[in-house]
Amino acid sequence: MRRRFGRLSVASLRDDGYTLTEMLVVLAIIGLIAAVLTPGLMGQLGRARAKTAQMQLETIAASVEMFHSDVGRYPTQAEGLNALVTEPTGGLEGWTGPYIKDAKVLRDPWNDAVAYEAGTDGRNFVVRSLGRDGKAGGAGLDKDLQAPAQQ
Repeated sequence: MRRRFGRLSVASLRDDGYTLTEMLVVLAIIGLIAAVLTPGLMGQLGRARAKTAQMQLETIAASVEMFHSDVGRYPTQAEGLNALVTEPTGGLEGWTGPYIKDAKVLRDPWNDAVAYEAGTDGRNFVVRSLGRDGKAGGAGLDKDLQAPAQQ
């Protein structure tokens, strides 16, 4: 004897739901889609980090120029980029920093320290990141980045 609940019978209620096979097919499709999209998204992430690093280097270079405008010279090799965050010991006449609010800015998107090289003649400098691999040289996403040449 079947009991009827509205328009549905007890027998038809057992037909609702998904089988294990149907669930496995859906999971396999989702896995295939993820496998196809992941490499492209990872490439985009790498390019975004490289662009972020380049903009960060340009910002740091602009801060070095502000330091030069106020103090009359670029930071020495010994002072480095820390002279942009805290006033060098002994004080500097004209220093109106901090030129960079947080020292975290002095690390590139790959969490390596941004390199600063003072020119030997005191007229120029280079702000550089070694790229994704953290080694000098390289190509693609491993390429070294630096702020535009200063004159």
